[in-house]
Amino acid sequence: MTEEGGKSQGMKVMGILDIQNTPCARESILHGAAGSLVAGLVHFLATSRVKRSFDVGVAGFMLTTLGSWFYCRYNNAKLRIQQRMIQDGIKNKVIYEGTNLDPTQKKSGDQ
Repeated sequence: MTEEGGKSQGMKVMGILDIQNTPCARESILHGAAGSLVAGLVHFLATSRVKRSFDVGVAGFMLTTLGSWFYCRYNNAKLRIQQRMIQDGIKNKVIYEGTNLDPTQKKSGDQ
């Protein structure tokens, strides 16, 4: 599955969503499939109505996929913010280490 130039094409869902290169896409679709199966099966066992159970399964897929997608994206954004804060802290430590502005140095009353 390679194009010219060595780039991999990836797997696309409905021709628009490249699930191989989009963060959280694969997990969200898998969670949605499981949610669809559970919702449709439980509804069918409770009511024995096939068409309505199919509709509930589709709704379960959409809700579970979107819920999983937003949860994963939120956690990824939170992680990126934490990583950026740590990188800035390390950069500041390297810059200010050994200077008067170093917050880790104990200040004496003489200065």
